[in-house]
Amino acid sequence: MKILAVTNQKGGVGKTTTCVNLAASLAATKRRVLLIDLDPQGNATMGSGINKDALASSVYDVLIDDKALTEVMVRTEKGKYDVVPANRELAGAEVELVNEFARETRLKSALAKLQDEYDYILIDCPPALNLITVNALTAAQSVLIPMQCEYYALEGLSDLVKTIKKVRAHLNPVLEVEGLLRTMFDNRNMLAQQVSAQLERHFGDKVYRTVIPRNIRLAEAPSYGVPVLFHDRASKGAQAYLALAGEIINRGVKNG
Repeated sequence: MKILAVTNQKGGVGKTTTCVNLAASLAATKRRVLLIDLDPQGNATMGSGINKDALASSVYDVLIDDKALTEVMVRTEKGKYDVVPANRELAGAEVELVNEFARETRLKSALAKLQDEYDYILIDCPPALNLITVNALTAAQSVLIPMQCEYYALEGLSDLVKTIKKVRAHLNPVLEVEGLLRTMFDNRNMLAQQVSAQLERHFGDKVYRTVIPRNIRLAEAPSYGVPVLFHDRASKGAQAYLALAGEIINRGVKNG
């Protein structure tokens, strides 16, 4: 069971897009996949075709009331993966967790009860380094960092790497950077090419070979409540996420 936190404290870098489409792409290879939405905006929930406003229970109940993940999860109709959904309720969890016992390990404890029911668990983190994100980093084995190749990207990345080191030192000694994913990439943009080359120099084979392009079909898919695979399988966006799934599976085989 591989537990991946998909995080970057900078918003708008394609975190949720990556979670939803990677979940669907891994499921398309017959892997058993669970997607945990830890963002109060609930975009991964909606993007998977689940109505966040009609939920009987959500990830909030897991973190605050110790509900089992199996009681909360919903099966996606098209994507063939399970989702632990989120909605606005989760925004209050940040404040409520502060006074809770073992507040950083709530999600880890909940995941421990799943044993090996899944091949991949993807956690969509909020765009902030808060207690909810710390729960994700404490529960995960590694971190997938989606990022745009733009001017401020590297600065934000160094902050995130520092946070990962702190979590590793105090809460989760096995946590490591799984990989860096270049998203919304425009090959004609000179700056994007320069930042991309810098990333490869600094991080070497931690940078995925797969690059996610800017793609209109990818941007449209959430409004239909489906991963891009079911909106336009032939699109560059869908093909890129299928390639990423293959790369992640192959890395696991090599390292396993």
